[in-house]
Amino acid sequence: MEQLARQRHVSLEEVARRFSVTTQTARRDIMELEKQGRLRRLHGGAMIADAVGPEELRRRRIRNAEAKERIARHVAGLVPDGASIFLDTGTTCEAIARALLARRNLRVVSYSLRIAAYLRETTDFTIAIPGGFVRQVDGGVFQGQADSFIAGFKFDLGILSVSGVDDEGDLGDDDSAEVETVRAAIRQSARVLLAVDSSKFGHRGLVQLGSLRDVDLLISDAPPPAPIASRAAICGVDVETV
Repeated sequence: MEQLARQRHVSLEEVARRFSVTTQTARRDIMELEKQGRLRRLHGGAMIADAVGPEELRRRRIRNAEAKERIARHVAGLVPDGASIFLDTGTTCEAIARALLARRNLRVVSYSLRIAAYLRETTDFTIAIPGGFVRQVDGGVFQGQADSFIAGFKFDLGILSVSGVDDEGDLGDDDSAEVETVRAAIRQSARVLLAVDSSKFGHRGLVQLGSLRDVDLLISDAPPPAPIASRAAICGVDVETV
């Protein structure tokens, strides 16, 4: 459970290797923990019972808050007045939304009701969100055609954050509902900025969203570890540390 708390997903092979047991033993333990409601069993492994619960989201808003504010100010400095942008959901992107108050005449598309409501109350930006169901934990808005909604726009910048960037350069998220929406935004963006604090490096999200090949600029509060830095260089991704 401690390992799941850190990386949110674990495979049978990882459990067997770490604890020097057979995969059959690992599977039985995972099944028992599922009966207790402590995790969700998947083919070949397990994930935490709720990908991101309210308590975890509150912790994320506090965790590395100062680093996220630095990242946010830097990202806002890269956004020109009048730009059209896609802004992802999550605590880092909420910090970016606050930093964008220094800009003028932006056109913002997001699927975060929290971000849309904040910008609506504090700016005269043009703001668009898809219709659909609101996720209680963070105000994300989802519906079956959200990716089609996003595909109707063209963005100067797509600003993303993710749950993890693993050593292979894959970008992971915790909720499959977000993935298609964000992938659509990547396709419609002239330039993609990935804003993540350094705690995300080396972590793997439950769902693969894309890879560093989809990113033009990576912004973080510390340099990425060598495997990720090497992958970024291979993919032609610029890295800026703030």
